[in-house]
Amino acid sequence: MTRTIALDAAPSLLPLMLRGAVLSPFKRPRPGAPFAGTRLTVPGLRIAQDHLTAYERVCGFATERPELPLTYPHVLGFPLAMRLMSERAFPLPLLGLVHTSIAITQQRDLSPTDTYELLVHVKELQPHRRGTEAVVVTELHAQGDPEPVWQSTSTYLARHKTSAPAPSEAPQEPAEPLPELADWRLPDDLGRRYAAVSGDRNPIHLHPLTARLFGFPRAIAHGMWTVARCLAEHKAHGPVHVQARFKAPVLLPGEVVFAAQGPAFELRSTKDDRVHLTGEVHGLAD
Repeated sequence: MTRTIALDAAPSLLPLMLRGAVLSPFKRPRPGAPFAGTRLTVPGLRIAQDHLTAYERVCGFATERPELPLTYPHVLGFPLAMRLMSERAFPLPLLGLVHTSIAITQQRDLSPTDTYELLVHVKELQPHRRGTEAVVVTELHAQGDPEPVWQSTSTYLARHKTSAPAPSEAPQEPAEPLPELADWRLPDDLGRRYAAVSGDRNPIHLHPLTARLFGFPRAIAHGMWTVARCLAEHKAHGPVHVQARFKAPVLLPGEVVFAAQGPAFELRSTKDDRVHLTGEVHGLAD
């Protein structure tokens, strides 16, 4: 089923989060749970320049760039994803859901003056050694084009007891740290600044007091901010595929190091070299 909806550039997601939180205790997550195959679509989508500029500034993208930042369509699609995951029919509890990875494929640079169609759907639920993951697909289509010019696949983990065996992997030598290219001091209000642009006002990102309610000593940075900031530094654009994996939360305030070599990049803690994010950037022609 496809539902067509209207969408502002950065609507408040608080009502959706509250609804998802209220329904969370009644959810019984499992990989084989049924879920609605609803596809949400926003036709005739135009980019609001003031919203785009605010996003570029908070994520470190150059505001004079002629193309959309590689991660910007995720922000456009996130309210639709939240709408799907906060519904009663969605089998995983929204409360405690963790964004574990994102893969982005972009066919070409996207103009901020073009008109697009945005589509979001939950593709599947898959087993994970710590619970169940929802696979959420976001697509951006140029007007009249049946093939997406931009597509992302995100995984969101609901932790619960599971009988799924841990994947067997051969022991590996610890990887050498990638060369450091930049270091960033992250202010304590970064989560609030990114929330104002993205609409993601999860309390773990906003204030130490609300973060402590969920087991964090301080507020943590949004995972998608860390990906965006790394790709801004990388200056990735054009036909490209990106894969990123979230490894550990970034506490705010804090200091982190961006490191990269070849297609690989990572974000590490300055204090103890803890890895927060790993990823790769590949041109589609590679």
